[in-house]
Amino acid sequence: GTASTEQPLGQPSEAAGPSGKALTAVVLSSPACVLCGQVDAVSDILGKKHERDGVFFHAYCVLFANGLCKLKEKRIYHFSRKDVIRTVEQAEQTHCIVCGKTGASITCAQTGCGRSFHLPCASKAECVTQYFNEYRSFCWEHRPQQAVEAVPLQDTTCIICMDPVGDSISYGTMVCPCCQHAWFHRACVQEQALCAGIYCFRCPICRDRDRFIREILTLGIRIPVRSQHHWEAAAGDWVEEEGCHGLVLVPAQWVLMMFPPFSDRRPRWEDSDAYASLLERHGRCDASECHYPHGREQA
Repeated sequence: GTASTEQPLGQPSEAAGPSGKALTAVVLSSPACVLCGQVDAVSDILGKKHERDGVFFHAYCVLFANGLCKLKEKRIYHFSRKDVIRTVEQAEQTHCIVCGKTGASITCAQTGCGRSFHLPCASKAECVTQYFNEYRSFCWEHRPQQAVEAVPLQDTTCIICMDPVGDSISYGTMVCPCCQHAWFHRACVQEQALCAGIYCFRCPICRDRDRFIREILTLGIRIPVRSQHHWEAAAGDWVEEEGCHGLVLVPAQWVLMMFPPFSDRRPRWEDSDAYASLLERHGRCDASECHYPHGREQA
């Protein structure tokens, strides 16, 4: 990306971006991601943290980094250790427009815009990161906006948390594009998406799914896919091919035909199969007197 001359929006944060250290020291001695500087092993926004040949990085930090990943057959994203080091070295010349530190490897996708930032800093500056297809990012000025003309009525509340929403559509306030009656806070709908997953996520009022999901994805909300055992390969696993590493971030083929790749974590409601019983079909007759000749268990 191109270094921006704008002043950062806030004070430098210790959590964002490696700066003030030699690149070699960051790569070889720190467990922090070389692209964002955070040490989280798993994050809803950053993805799973990987380590290869002494280099630590988060899955989504790699995917959003400028020109780092190459999409090949079967929607596997390929990159090498050399690619990561090259990207880190380039980012060391770029300051984050949010925290002011160097190491900003993500640049606004709008042509001619040179604003760059770390992935953890994006939401602090109301930037949008799109978790699908090309994994594009946009600054606060060029981020996608909702096209609906709906305006929340007085005392309109978020349908999820029931707290008041803003007086208009904004970065933090969204509305269902279909019914235009369901209003959300961005943080609330993101939490709902993480809990529900792609198969259960829909507008709570009109129940629309397709248009609702596409709109929400475009606005930068991340939606997990279903459990890993439904994937062609476990999300976040490594594929070795011709010396490159590939992150598998795609579900089964039929989902690919509907939506782009989403996540490396399954929805929270599927953790430990807590709701597995809801997917089971009732298989016996409960009448006080069952007339089925083979018994109520076979009815």
